[in-house]
Amino acid sequence: MISPASLRAIAVYCGSSPGGDPGFARAAHDLGQTLATARIRLVYGGGGTGMMGAVADGALRAGGAVTGVIPDFLDTRELKHPDVADMRVVRSMHERKQLMVTESDAFIALPGGFGTLDELFEVLTWSQLDLHRKPIGLLNFNGYFDGLLTCLDRMVSDGFLRQQDRDRLCAAAEADALLTALQQWVAPSDTKFHLARRAEI
Repeated sequence: MISPASLRAIAVYCGSSPGGDPGFARAAHDLGQTLATARIRLVYGGGGTGMMGAVADGALRAGGAVTGVIPDFLDTRELKHPDVADMRVVRSMHERKQLMVTESDAFIALPGGFGTLDELFEVLTWSQLDLHRKPIGLLNFNGYFDGLLTCLDRMVSDGFLRQQDRDRLCAAAEADALLTALQQWVAPSDTKFHLARRAEI
């Protein structure tokens, strides 16, 4: 089990769009506030707009620590959050994702688009390959990820995914409940490919 004290930093995957429902941005803001209250550092993509801006604003306004990681081609005044002091500028999207994984003890995906799902499924795949043993969660606000969760269950029933690998992904509708689920998550005792453990990333 992951102890609460071991979750010192959580990477939040989300996009620069706020979505069509104002509730999405409020949910992101509440997550940032929840992390700050729990003294958990927010690690995120560095943007100042949409879901990115909302989660960072929530953490900053609650006095939390925030680390932004942004590729140099997005490092502009229009996109970068102006109030995040710890802003890491990297050379590529690959470097951004690697640094966010290295800096974090757990991962949360908010409602978003292609980029959010790309980051989510990469850390899930790395978990399945035993490249890390860090908890991963979905903030399933207003049932946004219900279809995705149904798809994952279909993968299990059709034999493409083991149940213990499906269970690597936690989900909850509210930030407090999701944080509790991440803290209580236990890594599977075996891996699909029986790889030799590597140094954790």
